[in-house]
Amino acid sequence: MFIYSRLCRNLALLCCAILPNSLMANSPTSADDFYDGPYVFQQKSDQSKQVNWICQGKLKQHNVTEMKLSRPSDCGQLPQPTLNPDATKLSADSYQGVKRIVALSDVHGQYDVLIQLLQRHKIIDSELNWAFGNGHMVMTGDMFDRGHQINEVLWFMYKLDAQASQAGGKLHLLMGNHEQMVFRGDLRYVHPRYELSSELLDRPYDELYGKDSEIGQWLRSKNTLVKINDTLFLHGGVDIEWVNRKLALDKVNQLYRTNVDKTKAELKQDPLLSYLFFGNGPTWFRGYFDDNYSQTELDTILAYFDVKRIAVGHTSQDRVLGRFDNKVIAIDSSIKKGKSGELLFIDNQLWRGTYNGKKLPL
Repeated sequence: MFIYSRLCRNLALLCCAILPNSLMANSPTSADDFYDGPYVFQQKSDQSKQVNWICQGKLKQHNVTEMKLSRPSDCGQLPQPTLNPDATKLSADSYQGVKRIVALSDVHGQYDVLIQLLQRHKIIDSELNWAFGNGHMVMTGDMFDRGHQINEVLWFMYKLDAQASQAGGKLHLLMGNHEQMVFRGDLRYVHPRYELSSELLDRPYDELYGKDSEIGQWLRSKNTLVKINDTLFLHGGVDIEWVNRKLALDKVNQLYRTNVDKTKAELKQDPLLSYLFFGNGPTWFRGYFDDNYSQTELDTILAYFDVKRIAVGHTSQDRVLGRFDNKVIAIDSSIKKGKSGELLFIDNQLWRGTYNGKKLPL
């Protein structure tokens, strides 16, 4: 359920009396100003695909006849993605010999900040296409919730995923706790504007990204953790329980993919799944930012993975920040606020990529 009344939706989705201003930024002033989509679903009857656009507050549907989707003429500037037949191809859990890495986290629907940040650092070009060559880009989760441009972010990353591979590079799109929350129907943090999308499509918001949707299938194929060279990337962090359980990357990534649609009650019944999806599991852990956290424990974890450092999102900072002599790098730079953000660059050394396009040593 959303946190505002359905009665407010026909009055510009405002609900200003009960929602903070940050949630209402860029909401339409009337249903006629509302644009969203596309949402692409696989039809049960014949396995064809149907594309759904919301243009000026009205639903428009047609079957997919070409890989490149063409939006209706009155649909503003909604994405026109090209569908990728390899979108659900599984990626490896570990990579070596990567020369250039860029990483970020917790975009939370802030498409405009994301584009500015990537353009200023020449990760994408003026046409929003991949420009990072054979480099690897890591997004450590939380594209969903809070912000008002979720679909714009998702379709943009979907496009970069294909373009990076075609250029000999790689996009690693890791799952965060908010992706997991949406998939199992925990909608507490969804921006209120998407109530109208849910109503017009006659689906709960989580089913807009269900297993029959193009974006949902794509996301469900992704890893939750990846090791690149001597850095482990994930959303929250790894605690000592992972080591004590003697877990492996490939096993855990597969467990996430297999179980991400289970309810909270179902996950809680299994001790391993309960650990992975909740509490101090890899998408929720914040221990590295506790003043009393043990560096000895951290060193044990780094040795277990045979890495020099762990890069994590989830715990917000004002900038990309190194802790424990850069053995932990915090890359949640508060993009979710919609004002700025930073990138982590790794080549022969560690760099902060600032919002104005400068690169500074970490």
